[in-house]
Amino acid sequence: MLASIAWGADVLSRELLLFTLFWFILAALDELWIDLVWAGLRLAGRARTPRLREPPASRLSGRIAVFIPAWCESDVLGTTIAYLLRAWPQPEMRLYIGCYRNDSPTLATAMAAAGADPRVRLVVTDRAGPTTKADCLNRLDEALRADEARLGERFRAVVFHDAEDMVHPQALPAIDRALAGCDFVQLPVRPEPAPGAHWVSGHYCDEFAESHAEVMVVRDALGAALPVAGVGCGLARDMLDRLAARRRARGKSGGPFAAEALTEDYELGLLVARLGGRGRFLRLRDRDGTLVATRSLFPDELGPAVRQKSRWIHGIALQGWDRLGWAPRAVDVWMALRDRRGPMAALVIAGGYLLLVVNLVRLLLHAAIDLPAPPQAGVLAGMLAFGMANLVWRGTLRAAFTAREYGWDEGLRALLRIPVGNVILILSGRRALSAYLLSLAGVPVRWDKTAHRQHVAGLARDGIVPDGAPAAVPAAATA
Repeated sequence: MLASIAWGADVLSRELLLFTLFWFILAALDELWIDLVWAGLRLAGRARTPRLREPPASRLSGRIAVFIPAWCESDVLGTTIAYLLRAWPQPEMRLYIGCYRNDSPTLATAMAAAGADPRVRLVVTDRAGPTTKADCLNRLDEALRADEARLGERFRAVVFHDAEDMVHPQALPAIDRALAGCDFVQLPVRPEPAPGAHWVSGHYCDEFAESHAEVMVVRDALGAALPVAGVGCGLARDMLDRLAARRRARGKSGGPFAAEALTEDYELGLLVARLGGRGRFLRLRDRDGTLVATRSLFPDELGPAVRQKSRWIHGIALQGWDRLGWAPRAVDVWMALRDRRGPMAALVIAGGYLLLVVNLVRLLLHAAIDLPAPPQAGVLAGMLAFGMANLVWRGTLRAAFTAREYGWDEGLRALLRIPVGNVILILSGRRALSAYLLSLAGVPVRWDKTAHRQHVAGLARDGIVPDGAPAAVPAAATA
């Protein structure tokens, strides 16, 4: 009896190993191509991060609107507004805050933080929330167009941020300059690990450090369509009109943003490329060496992290396939495959962990019947050796990228956080698939947003955020 069970475990182990190794190796080859292109860019001097020597510009080349949609953000929105108004004192900047009529705490917080600053415009939606982030953005777009008609002056660009963001003083002038030669600009995102929570929140640091130091640099250099992160990005005003015209031509109403999409920001960058526009990923450091990026706190607990990532997987991998299809250029097909591999990656990683359990049971069974386990076939042994070598290589790179931004202590933790990220991905893939199937059944998408209780500016005030975070926090932000 035990011999039969051991034989079955051997067969299951072999099939699982073949399945997981095939997809692991395919993904490894994909990542190695990115590594090779990035290494070539580094050798050619095209992947350097320039350092800004001058202080932030006191004037912009035209009016720029900053959109912040907000739902149930009373804990952090006031700090964001106060900090942004201080970091970006340029008179040409206008800050549009989108609030819902049934969210009085957020509205009251926004009013208090705005004070008497004439650059702030509070916009209350005519529908009860939450709808979707894109729906709120469309309401802000309506307010912008109404202001343009009233002022008789057209804005130059729109910059997007979230209610929990901490902006960099150089970010707005940098976006302003870069938009002279392109249609949209994306700055890096720099997650900050929550105090004392190095594992769940820290894995975001690892992922963004690698993605925004290597992958996005490669995409930009190859001329591929660039996804928009939804924060720290600027869009030319003319392109906003073209996006709205595209939706009207397809029988959609409500403005330039896809209110029916969960990841309208991701789609935005790809649609810019399809309309013939040019995107740019802009990576800079200030005089102190600090990355010019958007800082924010990401979830530090498993449940919120799973909800957030399931929304990304649902919107990018599942909705994106339905809504965007495939671009005609080979480089964009390649990048779309990378973006949409989340559900498959979750399945393969889950298969890998199942393989570990099966192998443990298999070895115990063979020990019980005193029969050596059969050796792996030559091809499988070679595939396994390649997979292990790639695992070491990927871990080394991740630790290096994380250490570059956060220090070697976080770089070493990045290695230990790999299983944490894998578990979150597996759970998120399952939840995203369930939500996608419900949407196919007619259940409307909702703004399944992440709750925010702390703000990065508060951590900077307390001396927790490292690496040159601005020390002065506006008085309104600390109240």
